[in-house]
Amino acid sequence: MIYKEFQNIKLSALGYGAMRLPVIDGQDNVIDEEKSVELIDYAYKNGVNYFDTAWGYHSGNSEIVVGKLLKKYPRDSFYLASKFPGYDLSNMPKVKEIFEKQLEKCQVEYFDFYLFHNVCEKNIDMYLDRSYGIFDYLVEQKKNGRIKHLGFSAHGDCEVMKRFLDAYGSAMEFCQLQINYIDWTFQKAKEKVELLNEWNIPVWVMEPVRGGKLAKLSDENSAKLKVLRPDESDAAWALRFIQSVPEAVVCLSGMTEFNQVEENIKIFSEDKPLNEKERKTLDSITQSMLNTVPCTACRYCTEYCPMELDIPKLLEFYNEHKFTGGGFLAPMYLSSVPESKHPSACVGCRSCEAVCPQQIKISEALADFSSLLK
Repeated sequence: MIYKEFQNIKLSALGYGAMRLPVIDGQDNVIDEEKSVELIDYAYKNGVNYFDTAWGYHSGNSEIVVGKLLKKYPRDSFYLASKFPGYDLSNMPKVKEIFEKQLEKCQVEYFDFYLFHNVCEKNIDMYLDRSYGIFDYLVEQKKNGRIKHLGFSAHGDCEVMKRFLDAYGSAMEFCQLQINYIDWTFQKAKEKVELLNEWNIPVWVMEPVRGGKLAKLSDENSAKLKVLRPDESDAAWALRFIQSVPEAVVCLSGMTEFNQVEENIKIFSEDKPLNEKERKTLDSITQSMLNTVPCTACRYCTEYCPMELDIPKLLEFYNEHKFTGGGFLAPMYLSSVPESKHPSACVGCRSCEAVCPQQIKISEALADFSSLLK
């Protein structure tokens, strides 16, 4: 196992993400503990020492199972992470209640790593509202030794991250981002990493295989990679990409099957970052996978929209929603803006299209976006 230095401790470069533990009969809230024992035991015995859970994973049962399964191991032999669930705005006044319950569920006296969960457009104002006491309470728990390291995860754009960092950056020790070779440019992960570099904040990686999308490519794309590295699987390429990001400390993988744990541990037994030719090949594969609206955010369109819609931002989330086949990012963003600024507010006047340098059929794209959201 590769280990990375972080503040005088050694973290396994592969972390176990407990958002996708095996379940019974497809019921996400019913974790298969027998299978989970096998997976977590194998990971632990083969060098994985970082385990990541959260309040909302598996409808609240992930923390319970992870705590139970790790209880048999010496507490100082693993690092446990959980998060304050600010993705649900109703939780904002409940930081103390939730934190205490999390310790109880995980059967621990402290968290090694604790995060503000999912800093984004929807919740940034409330996260920054000191009247909720979230930041002050968590900093107090760190002083009391109940949180060893405090950080945050983010799905919001760079502007949202900047606002959070301007307020709390001096207290943040790490940041968890969605990074993979699709989202390096598609979700501007590269820009977010560069922003964190300005603050000297190391990076934790989530969704390295994009929820499984990068674990099995088309035959055509897979063949391109086999020419370069015949012995590497599609999933291995995604994880080798993460090894090519020097800022990445821990790469979390939500492993559901035993063969996934085996393969990922094998991949992280050695560091094999990509060379320039291999990176360019992944870039070409990325382009082939992204059938997106080619908006460059020049914003000519916004000057002519009678509804004053943020068309570039809507097209950005339209692209994301189509590629993902749904997902939570677009609905999460739209929940943060008035309904009068949703894609459904487009009146189809096509004034925007008359000035679009890319000749995008904007009204059709927004209509399709509206239909996908229903």
